Amino acid sequence: MSEPTPTLTDRYVWAAARRMPEAQRTEFGRELRERIGDEVDARLADGTAPADAERAVLVELGDPDALAAEYADRPMQLIGPRYFLAWRRLLTLLYAIVLPIAGAGLLLAQLLAGAEPGEIAGSVVSTLLALVVHLAFWVTLVFAILERSPQTQALAPWTPEQLRELPDTGRSGRLSDLIASLVFLTLFAVVIVWQQAEPFAFGAADAMPILDPELWSFWLPYFLVLIVLEMLFAIAVYAWGWNWWLVAANVVLNVAFTVPALWLFATGQLLNPEFLEVIGWPWGEGSDVTTIVIVVVFVGVAIWDVVDGVIKTVRGRDGSALALGRI
Repeated sequence: MSEPTPTLTDRYVWAAARRMPEAQRTEFGRELRERIGDEVDARLADGTAPADAERAVLVELGDPDALAAEYADRPMQLIGPRYFLAWRRLLTLLYAIVLPIAGAGLLLAQLLAGAEPGEIAGSVVSTLLALVVHLAFWVTLVFAILERSPQTQALAPWTPEQLRELPDTGRSGRLSDLIASLVFLTLFAVVIVWQQAEPFAFGAADAMPILDPELWSFWLPYFLVLIVLEMLFAIAVYAWGWNWWLVAANVVLNVAFTVPALWLFATGQLLNPEFLEVIGWPWGEGSDVTTIVIVVVFVGVAIWDVVDGVIKTVRGRDGSALALGRI
């Protein structure tokens, strides 16, 4: 059975409860839902249409973030309540966009420049810390000026149309991820075996495997076992949803795959020497850049996979309390 479409009330309660301490979310969500229901019933008794009654009640309650802050007795006084929510949302958005792009760009530049690992780490960390401070300072300064400017108009009032959709924490929403993961992992395993059983032909050269045949003594079976574990992991995510245990397992699987793969690549043990001779590797000065790009891409994909799992886990916990409130 398909899950019912979330109502405006569902989305409002979720948006407000996610700002509450986790221990208070369930009770807060239930009380808020009852309050909305009572006020909607009162408007229905006056002859208001159901959809109009619900919307009018939510407009009267106002921004769910502000409501949660009031309920939790968490004053919004950093720059004053007038622009506090807009300030926090903009700063969060800038951090989410600017910091990853700046960190990745600086990492790539340092690798291309041939910097030492310690120098790279120090440069990336110090630059990101400086960006955190500068973004916070300048954004806060702008909003502080706006707050104290008598000519500045108030922000547009909050409306229910600004509510985000509820995160899909049910199995129906995870089925497509499971299918995609299993298909990709199956193809990956087939390619590893196929390139050895039915080697590829490159131009006039004889057919040959791309990966070094010596890896079949240990490493290729090792990676095939990891692929099977990744399949079991995908099934676990589908069955239970993301949680911190699965996040930890995801980190272990990513490290177990990425570190040996990059080590084999960096030491020249990953690819078949005959294949490298056919394609003319190394490609002069371009080989260093190509190697760095490959390493950055491998590490970036692994990091993003871990971050994606953390994000989905946090979103699932944000919405977990609201599942109890749909009664």
